Amino acid sequence: MITNATEYEKAQIELRDLQSRLESIQRDHPIGEKGFTKAGIRKLIARLNEELAVFEGSEEARTTSPG
Repeated sequence: MITNATEYEKAQIELRDLQSRLESIQRDHPIGEKGFTKAGIRKLIARLNEELAVFEGSEEARTTSPG
């Protein structure tokens, strides 16, 4: 669970890395190959998006100055 702005920044970086990895696997392996790997990465992306959304709606996010 993301509890502060530093963890939020790290989660955003991790999300970008996972999205990049997924794009690379999709490009290098046609449909039907590496299905479990792609599904696992999608699951991690979904979890991070959910955690980011929860933090963005939290009081901590509203009281932390941007940047």
